[in-house]
Amino acid sequence: MKNESKKTKQQLDRLSEYADAEIVEQLTDVTEIPKQPEFYKIPRRFGSIPVDELPLGCDKDKQYYKIYPRVALPFQRADQVTFGHSELEPNRLFWGDNLHVMRMLPSNSIDLIYIDPPFFSGTNYNVIFGDQNEIRSFTDIWEGGMHSYLIWLNARLLEIKRLLKPTGSLYVHLDWHALHYVKIELDKIFGYDNFRNEIIWKRTFAHSGSKQYGRIHDTILFYTKSNDYVWNNLIQPYSEEYIKKNYQFQDEKGRYASVDLTGAGTTDGVSSTPWKNIDPNLVGRHWAVPLSQSLPKWFVKPKNWDEMNALERLDVLHEQELIIWPQKSKGKPRFKKYLSQQSGVALQDIIFDINPVTAQAKERIGYPTQKPEALLERIIKASTNEGDIVADFFCGGGVAPVVSQKLNRRWIASDQSRVAVAITQGRLEALHEKTESSGTQQTLLPIPDISVEYWGTYEVLALERLSDIEFRSFVVSAYGGRVASGDGFIHGFKKQTPLFVGKARQKNRVTKKEVIEFAREISETRGMYKGMMLAWSFAESARIAVEKMRGENHAEIDLIQIALTDLDSAIFRDHIVNLHEDYKSLLTFILPPEVFVSHRRTASMTYEFDASESTALNTGANIVNVQWDFDYRDRFTPTQGFAYGRDGKSEKIRPLFKAKYKFKHIGNTKIACRVQDDLGGEKIHEETIQVR
Repeated sequence: MKNESKKTKQQLDRLSEYADAEIVEQLTDVTEIPKQPEFYKIPRRFGSIPVDELPLGCDKDKQYYKIYPRVALPFQRADQVTFGHSELEPNRLFWGDNLHVMRMLPSNSIDLIYIDPPFFSGTNYNVIFGDQNEIRSFTDIWEGGMHSYLIWLNARLLEIKRLLKPTGSLYVHLDWHALHYVKIELDKIFGYDNFRNEIIWKRTFAHSGSKQYGRIHDTILFYTKSNDYVWNNLIQPYSEEYIKKNYQFQDEKGRYASVDLTGAGTTDGVSSTPWKNIDPNLVGRHWAVPLSQSLPKWFVKPKNWDEMNALERLDVLHEQELIIWPQKSKGKPRFKKYLSQQSGVALQDIIFDINPVTAQAKERIGYPTQKPEALLERIIKASTNEGDIVADFFCGGGVAPVVSQKLNRRWIASDQSRVAVAITQGRLEALHEKTESSGTQQTLLPIPDISVEYWGTYEVLALERLSDIEFRSFVVSAYGGRVASGDGFIHGFKKQTPLFVGKARQKNRVTKKEVIEFAREISETRGMYKGMMLAWSFAESARIAVEKMRGENHAEIDLIQIALTDLDSAIFRDHIVNLHEDYKSLLTFILPPEVFVSHRRTASMTYEFDASESTALNTGANIVNVQWDFDYRDRFTPTQGFAYGRDGKSEKIRPLFKAKYKFKHIGNTKIACRVQDDLGGEKIHEETIQVR
């Protein structure tokens, strides 16, 4: 595995190909909503009753673009985790609002989408990681009650349908609060005939309800985009309970079940005639010889088996001691069905053999809604093949991408929580880190890189690492303009207005000379008298030059200063914020926190670490999560149990700044601490300590 913890300019922090304006523009087509006249038909005797065949909140022409206008912002590649196979298409992990992330992705491109959206069960339950984006989003969802929740979800479900291939599948994980309401909306979006299953997962053990039955299950709704979809008929091993109940007998050849040799009803053929003086016809039945797959491996099949009639086959079974003869005179012969020949049972729509993630589970991260990997493994195996693309746009702690990677599927994942994205990235990297015990990777298959990308919120320091050309492209795209070709001082256009973009490094302020050259180019070569200059900051001489030009009727240059999250950046974001009041947090820039770590030895090879002096630098931000890697190998992979911590003594979401750890070896050991604030700022602190 190649170390890419130290980001390089060429491979990292670049704009994604999906930021191309032409690609984004072509994705604004509406998604087909099925016409189901028979399903919604009202009998004449009921008279004229209005029926809404459109999903709740959906406009007939603009669909959900009317409620949630499209925002054309670029992706920022913040990290590229490489495993030495750059020739493979990378898997993609997004931080941002999933509606807008999905709108930037191409149609008919994903094989399976699993989502575990926030349940309609109240804000506090769904706020898991404590990011401000997460809190703000869930507050907006619950504010309007069930209708608000459904409209919010429907907009995303319609995008999901657009993204799915014609052979694709969707699994929506819900609980009792909104299940039946969401089912109605999904029937409208995907079509009632494309509903496949209501899957019941027994997620917990017995509850004692107050004047009601105990709620111990979740429900997963399974839809497909068409009738032609991927399906693998998986076989599940029999449970011990099932075996004890159904395979009660045993002989020298193994455990077996006693199975009826007759079938219901009579026939006109040989199968309804007597055999060994036993006539099934007398009780309205006929002889039913077991299928070949029920016969044991040691069964010797005659060459003419396929041409034999039922009675002749019964003779063969009798000769090979596969028939149980009754001790009672009126009993019927039965077939020995050996357990060793049976592979199991096909998938059923009630799942009771997959337990929730317990406190002792190795895969446990620590948040209450974490789903077990076994559940996702069953879904992914059933509805995809190796190499297919799996997506989860509410990825949380990353169960779906982790399982997809284990099963050699490509994947796309996103979450609006920066903490969730960091936890997911850490779990994925840990999959392929060499273990201390074996010194080998967990898989020998070529592993695609992971592209970690931001949408809507951008790291200042990462932007500073861009080349000036890349930075100009980013700024023009984010401002809603189009990039200009050429090497002059006009770097783009917003409608017909020329744009100039300053340098990527914040310390390089726009100078008086640049103002004059830009003014000369737009006036002399373009014949225009208005332009816009976009930069981190402007020298005082530049501002004075602009004022003089205005007074002398020269080219008018409007200065816009790109700032962090203060009011100075409002003008730059107006074209986004004016679209929708919920967009006020978009197109913001963040700084990493300052991280300070101290440690002290408390016992032999045991140390206590403290990051409580760390400080968020973004206005209004607080530290929200602290992760620890006590075997840092230039790739941050949180140590088991230290990826996500919460102070249980506080009602508020507070990170565990302090961590106690016992090392396995003495000597120099490299450790790292990753700190995140609730606006998305993140920084890794690393140091070497002498373990003794």
